[in-house]
Amino acid sequence: MDSAATTSCCTELAAARTRLSANAVDAVQPCGRCAARACGVCGGVAAPDLPRLAALATIANVPRGQTFIHEGAPAEHFCILIQGSAKLYKLLPDGRRQIVGFVYAGSFLGISAPETYAFSAEALESTRVCRLSRRGLLRLLSDSHAMEQRLLDVAVNKLRLAQEHMVLLGRKTTIERVASFLLFQAKRPQPRGVLPPRIHLPMSRIDIADYLGVTVETVCRSLAKLAKSGVIAIPNVHEVVILDLAYLESTARGASPERSLRLVRRAEMGGAFHPKIGS
Repeated sequence: MDSAATTSCCTELAAARTRLSANAVDAVQPCGRCAARACGVCGGVAAPDLPRLAALATIANVPRGQTFIHEGAPAEHFCILIQGSAKLYKLLPDGRRQIVGFVYAGSFLGISAPETYAFSAEALESTRVCRLSRRGLLRLLSDSHAMEQRLLDVAVNKLRLAQEHMVLLGRKTTIERVASFLLFQAKRPQPRGVLPPRIHLPMSRIDIADYLGVTVETVCRSLAKLAKSGVIAIPNVHEVVILDLAYLESTARGASPERSLRLVRRAEMGGAFHPKIGS
C-alpha cells in the first residue's frame, strides 16, 4: 500500500473513531454531563449503564409557580431536580396547605409513592426537572447495587428530616422554628455567587410560615427580632446574612440566653416551664 493510501486509511480510521466517540457521548446524554448527577441518586449508576439511564429520562423546564407533581396523580415517574428549587405540599379538604419540605438540585422525588403521589411539587423559581420512568428505573436498580444503596440513603435521610420536622412543629417555639429553618438553609449548597454567611431563600414568607406551622406575620416578626438582635441581616426578601452563627444555633436548640433566663425565673417561682406552641 502506497503512502497516500496509508494516509487516507489512517484519516478514515480517525474519523470513524471520532464518530464513535461522539455517538457514545450522545448515548448518555443528558445523563453524562448532568450537573446534578454527582450529588444525586444517579451518581450510583456506572458509566456503562448511563445509556440505559438516559433512555428512561425526559428533561422538562418548569417555570416559577408551576406544579410538576400533583398529589393523588398516578406515580408513573420519579423526578430529579437538575437545577432550581421547589416546595412540596399537601392540601387539606378545607383548602389549608401544609408545606412538608423544600428541595433543591439533586433531590429525588417520588420515592415514597407506591401508586399515587403523596404530595404536590411546585417550582419556586425557574427549575429544570428530569423525569424517569418508574418501572424502567426499578428494573435498572436491580442491576445497580450502588444506585440501590444511594436510594436507601435518600430514604433514610427523608425519614430523618420528617422526624426533625415533627419535633420542630410539636415542641419548638416560633423563634426556635425560624432559627432552625435558617440553619437548615445555611447548610445546603448555595446558588452560584451566593457565598457564606449569605444564604439564598427562594421561597416566600408565606411559604416559610406554611412550613413552620405559624402565620406569616409571626415569621416576619421573628426575622425582624433576630435582625434587631444582630443575629442576622436581611438585605432583601430572598437573602439573609448570618452574623452570629453560635447564637442562631443555640436558639435553634432551645438554649438561647433569653429562653434560659425565662426557665430560671420560672424555676425560682416554683413552677415548670411548658412553652405554648407558637409562643
